[in-house]
Amino acid sequence: MTNEAGDQSGGDLLPGLLQRFDDALSALDAAPEFSKPTRLRRVLDGAKRVLQQPGGPAAIEERAEAIEAAGTFNGSDWNYPEILIPSLSAHSLGSSDADTVVIEALSDLRILAVARGAYPHPSLSAENAHHHLTQVLAINLQRLFMPPTEAERETQGRLADLARGLLSHLAERIGYEHIVDELIDEIWRILQQRPIQTEPVKQMITQIAICQTDPAIDLGASGQGADRLVSSLFGPTQACREDPGVAIYQERLESMDAGALQNEATGFARAMHDTGLVSPYHATLIRHLVAQGDHLVAEAMGLSATGRDCLLCYRDLVHALIDQAVLPETAQAIYGLALMLERGILYQSPVAPALWRQLSLPLSAWSRERLALAFGETIPPRTRLLEGVLCMLGQPLGVGQGNNPTCQSARALSMWAYNDPDYLLQMVAWAARDDEIIMHFEGQPISSMASLSGVAQSLPIDLDAVSLLVVPHLDRIYAEMGRRCIGREGDPHRWINPEFHGWWAGRGFRINVDVATGKLDALEDFLRHFYASYHPYYNGNQPLIHPQPIGIAATDSAARFIGWHAITLLRVALDPQEVMRAYFYNPNNDSGQNWGDGVEVSTAGSGERFGESSLPFEEFASRLYIFHYDPLEYGELADVPQESLDRVIDMVHRTWGSDRIPAEQLALNVDNPATGTEA
Repeated sequence: MTNEAGDQSGGDLLPGLLQRFDDALSALDAAPEFSKPTRLRRVLDGAKRVLQQPGGPAAIEERAEAIEAAGTFNGSDWNYPEILIPSLSAHSLGSSDADTVVIEALSDLRILAVARGAYPHPSLSAENAHHHLTQVLAINLQRLFMPPTEAERETQGRLADLARGLLSHLAERIGYEHIVDELIDEIWRILQQRPIQTEPVKQMITQIAICQTDPAIDLGASGQGADRLVSSLFGPTQACREDPGVAIYQERLESMDAGALQNEATGFARAMHDTGLVSPYHATLIRHLVAQGDHLVAEAMGLSATGRDCLLCYRDLVHALIDQAVLPETAQAIYGLALMLERGILYQSPVAPALWRQLSLPLSAWSRERLALAFGETIPPRTRLLEGVLCMLGQPLGVGQGNNPTCQSARALSMWAYNDPDYLLQMVAWAARDDEIIMHFEGQPISSMASLSGVAQSLPIDLDAVSLLVVPHLDRIYAEMGRRCIGREGDPHRWINPEFHGWWAGRGFRINVDVATGKLDALEDFLRHFYASYHPYYNGNQPLIHPQPIGIAATDSAARFIGWHAITLLRVALDPQEVMRAYFYNPNNDSGQNWGDGVEVSTAGSGERFGESSLPFEEFASRLYIFHYDPLEYGELADVPQESLDRVIDMVHRTWGSDRIPAEQLALNVDNPATGTEA
């Protein structure tokens, strides 16, 4: 028998391993459907050994059609290559589970065969296959060019090398020039949403810069749009164009006159607002300009008249925030501070005193450890937290939930930063200083430390600094509110959302699913109420005053139901094309999604503000399952056109509601097809 540890000894092992793999594949192909899962084990084990050999990925690529025909992907999402999401490949290839890594590799090599024309696939064109792989490579660019990190070696072992071998093979077949172009497009798409967490984007830009300077990588004519991104981090202005290092740049600033400093300030502000990214050099400049005059500080932050007035009114506070929060390592604090000043929230009387408290807030040992674990110990934890506070107050729609089932908590933080910033600062103080948050549910206190576990099974780590400390407390409180609703009829969010999010969450509540059976319930009546509450044509043209918690039925690109998801409805308005759209906040990190059945969420180009997502009103209503409203403020239900409601009901029945149509409605559809939709 071959020792797996010796697999790297050379390509002479490959023929024998391929023979065993082919035998396992034949056995899987010949097996009846019910026994295929038992035969799959040998195929995956054999594929793993082959992929670890030089030339292994190429050999698997040649067998792509046979691998799929044998039923390797049956019963999994990989069985539908046309709906696979490239961004998820990073999680699959980074998994510690060998089967997940191997089946992702087999799928990618199958798609490569399709892209190269060797395998005409019934549901995936060569063009779409090629596009998918360029995105996979773009998302995994760091894994392609960099050796495994210590964390990868610990969790993945030799699987990390298998993933890198796969990506190298894909890159050689597809061409590096396509990767960089796709990566640039992906970066701009993400930056349009202005996330608070920018480290992943900065890492991708760094990889582009490495590619540009590596003579071994031929980018051809690609990457022409990369200069703007690379310069935004490594050389936004003339004085730091060649990326000289912070120390040298500081020396250059010392010798500049007022005109040169003005040019530097203008250049940095333009780059920052253009991309949402802040260069470490920008932090060096801002700290230098504090002693030069507030007009240059305002210029360097790109402030309008509103922001300048706010800076001058709260000069001492702004200077203190710059002193404690703005370092080259925490440069994003500048963008957060600039947008906070532009919002004018310091004019709300509690906000400035709360920020003064934040500047001197003592952090608990647990808070310091959490921040150090997530961000390292180079920068003091209080500085990291202060940067996070400024970014959240400046970018309330940039909060993300990370890879955690905590959409309710992320939504609450975003809503408070957007609508009630001093309450957010109070939450941060309680969590960071006291290790406890106390909220009230129907008059009874709930302590985050006394509550049982929350929705998340483990403490989230992939979050911004504020969320890192506050979300675990909110998650436990939210779960405890749910436990206190056990035994009540209907959906618990009816009672939880107004208590959890704030008084402005409407006390009126509608749901279109029967909680006991999971079937659709009074869908048309539900939609009439939604139109009458939020559509300007049917609610007396009343704009939405406070953001409202909304629940959607999340669907994938094949319109299949994934689960219930919490978002915030921000406003309903006509877009530049005169289409009525719902603008909303989605905490799931990347809002530009395909929800299937032609419903594709827009994040730019349809009147969205930074961080907003939007859909035409009917498409948005087709994914809605709960909403809150003020029962004293809604329009005439009879005014909503039946044809509009029918279109929405049609979309629900075709997608997430296809298996939720009540039996009596199904019978009605059969008896009179003109009145219903096929399920």
